[in-house]
Amino acid sequence: MFVKPASVERKWFVIDAEGKVLGRVAAKVASIVRGKEKAIFAPHQEMGDYVVIINADKVAITGRKAQQKMYYRHTGYVGGLKTSNFEKVVARHPTQPLEMAIKGMLPKGPLGRKLAKNAKIYAGTAHPHAAQNPTAIDL
Repeated sequence: MFVKPASVERKWFVIDAEGKVLGRVAAKVASIVRGKEKAIFAPHQEMGDYVVIINADKVAITGRKAQQKMYYRHTGYVGGLKTSNFEKVVARHPTQPLEMAIKGMLPKGPLGRKLAKNAKIYAGTAHPHAAQNPTAIDL
């Protein structure tokens, strides 16, 4: 099924991530951004909605993941593997764990990179998308 992009109605939603579990928020956002909750879903098209996530720095994680969950990156040089745990990543970049979780749940390639831009993530409660009148979603 092919749907013309102009005929797709795209809505705006806002999610308050304070006290919510990281993976559950990411899974819900990935589903909305992908468009899986619509009857006209097609896996090869961008037809999902926009999601604004506030309080991303106050997202909850279970167990001892704050110390044990590791994030890896490579500098490109020999022996350049850098590791940091959840606490250090949140201290440096408060929104990065949520961004990485959502991006990991989206398809890889050009479509996934385009869909990842439809999730707007902010560390505090203020966001510049009030003009779109986003609907609040309670998880």
